Amino acid sequence: MRTHHLTLIAAAAIGLGLAATAADLTVPETRVLDVKIPPVWLKEAGGPVQPLTVTVKHGGPAQDGTLQAGDGPAVKIALKPGEQNFEIKVPAQEEKHSLPVRLVAAGKELAATTVELAPPRLREMWLLPHSHVDIGYTHRQDEVVKLQIGNLETAMRLATESAAQPSGQRFKWNPEAVWTLDHFLQSATPEKRAAFLEAVRRGDVGVDALYGNMLTGLCRPEELAQCLAIGVQIANETGVPLETASICDVPGYTWGLVPIMAQAGVKYFAIGPNFADRVGTIHQWDDQPFYWKSQSGNERVLCWVVDNYHHLGDLEKNVLDQLARLREKDFPFSTAFIFWVGTWPGGGVDNAPPDEKTVEKAVAWNAKYSAPVVTIGLAREFFRDFERKHGAALPEFAGDLTPYWEDGAGSSSEETAMNRNSGDRLAQATTLFAMRDPHGYPAAKFQAAWKNVLLYSEHTWGAHCSISEPDSQFTKDQWKVKGGFAEDAERQSKTLLETVLPPDKLTSGFDVYNTTQWERTDLVLVPADPRGEAVVYENDQPIPCKRMDSGGLFFLARNVPPFGAKRYRLGKEPATPPAGGAVAEGTTLRTPLLNLEVDPKSGAIKSLRLAGQDHDYVDATAAVALNDYRYVLGTDAKGARTNGPVRIEVWEKGPLVAGLSITSEAPGCKKLVRLIRVVDGLDRVEIFNYIDRKSVREKDGVHFGFGFNVPGGTVRMETPWAVVRPNVDQLPGSCRNWFTVQRWVDVSNAECGITWASPDAPLMEIGGLTANLLGSVPYGDWMTKALDSQTLYSWVQNNHWHTNYKIDQPGGMYFCYILRPHRGGYSAADVARFGLETTRPLLVAAASGPQAPGSLFTLSPPGVLVETVKVSEDGKALILRLFGVSGKAEAATLTWGSVQPPAVWLTDLTEKPLAPVSAAAVPVPAYGIVHLRADLP
Repeated sequence: MRTHHLTLIAAAAIGLGLAATAADLTVPETRVLDVKIPPVWLKEAGGPVQPLTVTVKHGGPAQDGTLQAGDGPAVKIALKPGEQNFEIKVPAQEEKHSLPVRLVAAGKELAATTVELAPPRLREMWLLPHSHVDIGYTHRQDEVVKLQIGNLETAMRLATESAAQPSGQRFKWNPEAVWTLDHFLQSATPEKRAAFLEAVRRGDVGVDALYGNMLTGLCRPEELAQCLAIGVQIANETGVPLETASICDVPGYTWGLVPIMAQAGVKYFAIGPNFADRVGTIHQWDDQPFYWKSQSGNERVLCWVVDNYHHLGDLEKNVLDQLARLREKDFPFSTAFIFWVGTWPGGGVDNAPPDEKTVEKAVAWNAKYSAPVVTIGLAREFFRDFERKHGAALPEFAGDLTPYWEDGAGSSSEETAMNRNSGDRLAQATTLFAMRDPHGYPAAKFQAAWKNVLLYSEHTWGAHCSISEPDSQFTKDQWKVKGGFAEDAERQSKTLLETVLPPDKLTSGFDVYNTTQWERTDLVLVPADPRGEAVVYENDQPIPCKRMDSGGLFFLARNVPPFGAKRYRLGKEPATPPAGGAVAEGTTLRTPLLNLEVDPKSGAIKSLRLAGQDHDYVDATAAVALNDYRYVLGTDAKGARTNGPVRIEVWEKGPLVAGLSITSEAPGCKKLVRLIRVVDGLDRVEIFNYIDRKSVREKDGVHFGFGFNVPGGTVRMETPWAVVRPNVDQLPGSCRNWFTVQRWVDVSNAECGITWASPDAPLMEIGGLTANLLGSVPYGDWMTKALDSQTLYSWVQNNHWHTNYKIDQPGGMYFCYILRPHRGGYSAADVARFGLETTRPLLVAAASGPQAPGSLFTLSPPGVLVETVKVSEDGKALILRLFGVSGKAEAATLTWGSVQPPAVWLTDLTEKPLAPVSAAAVPVPAYGIVHLRADLP
């Protein structure tokens, strides 16, 4: 509450006679120390009143007196020596005004002051009742399903029971995660389903758009779209459009969330981070609502971060405390909200049932207080009301609010890599169905697979006691389910890919498929088949190929058409020896395009050059070369340890593929093997690092460093549906100790650059080992600016958390990296294409039909990326998700090939035809997302 500073008036001294000294004339004074003016009005029969708390220090003997504010009634008080508080009330007024406060005793004024009164700025405090959805943590996952469905059913009952209450005092429910609604609708009886749909339509229950409380930085672009698409489908069934999204507990959110939320119709984002646990500096946004603009500038979402996702218990105390906090920060708006939860008997809140006394508490508040009013509501109701009143005064901000908790994914690196690859595999499989069998698209199976991908990226990794009791059955049971999400997604995605490209029907003829929009030349592995010894192209032209130990054949498939295929066959004659120029000798690899050298002591790449260019892409002055191992036990990054002595052997000698194998011991590991490969005709270096980890339960981290020599180079990283420059494109409150990257990071100056892809490991540090933060982490320990450096570290494994995440991860694990040095400066289109190629390889399938399928379509210019091609959920159209990667507005031209759609429409995540568009000129904003619906003939 605000403290009013006062002008004090001393009591008159009493004369003691002519012989008295000055000290004898001094009598202790009575003073008004302060007047507290709570930002509330009370209800009384005569109208609202402003309560005042007057603190008095009385210096005389005990006596009766009166305290009066303005012309109000004098309140009788009993003065005692020392400090006392007295409560008085004055009639409420909407205008600011001054009011004298007088303390009188024995007919004399002992003290007085003047207070400045103003009406309460905050007139309405909204409660958004919810239960924080932890899919695990407090209970086993199957139990949480039942708990949250029970919470939803209880909430609907409470809404029905309070239907007779006045508006704003009826129970409402914000489910927080579509996951709960999805499970409810899968199991509900027809009667319960109808009751739910009616509750949503009536406004008793909301639908917040995100499938779960996601670690959004982990999500692939299509995964983020799927995270919202399921909520869109439920909204379509209810007939109530999506308007809100909510994330609780999780601090930090990827920038691309803004445009993809807009594609779902979301206008409002309610955010309740964890109060203090590993949350970085996110809370500087508390109760500072703002419009978060997309990178294109075409979309914005009204965001509101609150101090906590769980206010509970004593409503009056909570509201009064929140009013004091808002007043302290000079909160300028007339309305605010808090998340309101129930509790478990022991006091926990996650997954807890609704507070069944919420209505009773709100009614009691509103019976006592005239202002602010407590209103129970849905997020969409609150945000609509707030935007109508204050939207015009809100600031806009654009940038990544880089998330913090994604670091936990490094505690289960094998499953993290598995899940990333499953998302990429599903994206390829949807494209192949569009190319090969659009009418056979199994929409339900794809959605089931995507749900498992999403559930792995959801923030609940395991049991609350994962670190304190890692071997308990409770911990093991939860991890079995969490890891199972990744395992199930891998199995489902492989099955779907095999369904559309059956591997068991390989004949002597086979097709190589390209699921990207440009012509591709890349290395292809043909599975082992006893019927063929060589790869032959049309006109019996032999293709140079390499027989692998597995029996398969490697060859370079050239100029495979976009969204199409190229046909080859297996020949009986021996494989034609490749005529390439890839060579492995000693510690060097070279092709006509690249030259690299491995350090014989460290096993890292100490030199990397493009042929014909006198520039080494390895910074000899950096702390690390390229692919340099670093192990940190505890938090002392300065004590980071390197691997032991290395053994370097030629893995593949060429001439098509040349590779080196570097084997060593390494701290924290039983063994470290680094494989480096170059391919004749390709301008890239491929790295496969295998670590066989010990079971280390002390806090540790594994890193691979890449010291790039690009003087003054700008670091750019792909995040889902955005491109981010550290510091430049980050909002205050962002994580800068580590970053979560998608497919690529590029470091370029005006003359040269290098693009780095990390398909398996999402976490990256810049300039040093800056991620060594354990436990809850004090606020001041977080970096507020990323280091200015061209050295990157892939942070592949850690166990830094104190709860939820895994304590160790023994066993073998591969991490792949692809490096592409390039002449000239940064090319957004080239970098984006390289990143997509690293996750969408050319694929082999048995030949079918008289000839290889031609291109489904082509698209230009190259600065517009086709992120997704899928069959619509209704099976009647193709859905294309376009992304303007060039950073400038462009008109895309679609040229249809193997299919000729009768109509093309602009659409969004609803997949409904919204407006016709010419395929010859599709406007795509800079960094904008455009969805197209092309009707199938």
